[in-house]
Amino acid sequence: MPAAFLTPGSSSFMDFLGDHAPDMLPGNRVLPPMKGVIEAPHGTTIVAAAFPGGVVLAGDRRATMGNMIAQRDIEKVFPADEYSAVGIAGTAGLAVEMVRLFQLELEHFEKVEGAQLSLEGKANRLSTMIRSNLGMAMQGLAVVPLFAGWDVDREKGRIFSYDVTGGRSEEKGFAATGSGSIFARGSMKKLYRDDLTEQQTTTLVIQALYDAADDDSATGGPDVARRIYPIVTVITEEGFRRLTEAESSELARSILERRLEQPDGPRAALL
Repeated sequence: MPAAFLTPGSSSFMDFLGDHAPDMLPGNRVLPPMKGVIEAPHGTTIVAAAFPGGVVLAGDRRATMGNMIAQRDIEKVFPADEYSAVGIAGTAGLAVEMVRLFQLELEHFEKVEGAQLSLEGKANRLSTMIRSNLGMAMQGLAVVPLFAGWDVDREKGRIFSYDVTGGRSEEKGFAATGSGSIFARGSMKKLYRDDLTEQQTTTLVIQALYDAADDDSATGGPDVARRIYPIVTVITEEGFRRLTEAESSELARSILERRLEQPDGPRAALL
């Protein structure tokens, strides 16, 4: 094994790959010549909302390919490390690969430096990875994630959104990305408050995903017949936690029951 493999000169795993195996980086892949639009499975809607004790990140389960449903139970929300998570929208295959590389990037930094990156640093590293995929994005294979986590230094949950060039924005309160994001954001805009409890916030994000699925065909709503429910994760000072299937199904079923009475969902006060 080369000595450089045993004594990495950088705390960045991406830099290490770039030096020794640049062809393994997603953005350096050479696509075969093709005509027309590349059809690949796409993940759709991801939502996030902060509450006083942390942040909730959730996603629907549908992947589409053109006007077809490619997969009904895809997972789009993953832990990045102990105190952060990332939700994927865009080209599903590249997005999952980027998440795995991001997980390795954070683990590599912690092993080399003996400490975790700050939440701000993690957000910046993800921004760099998205920017390195710009060539793919220009060919229609874009990845646009949503990043959220517990800021140990500021003792609060924070949310970061991105564009295809890697441009990063910190969101206040709530955020959404993907094809159904405009509907999910509109739903949360009318229901969100900054004093919500964890239980209320998890209910909020599922309501938003339901509203997105109601108006966006690429977003999948709760599928009771197949027992497929949104993936909901919570990040607090105690770390990352994914709601169990029993917890998420109970929340989704209670929302569905209320929607039988109010198909358009809960009403916000006029004043």
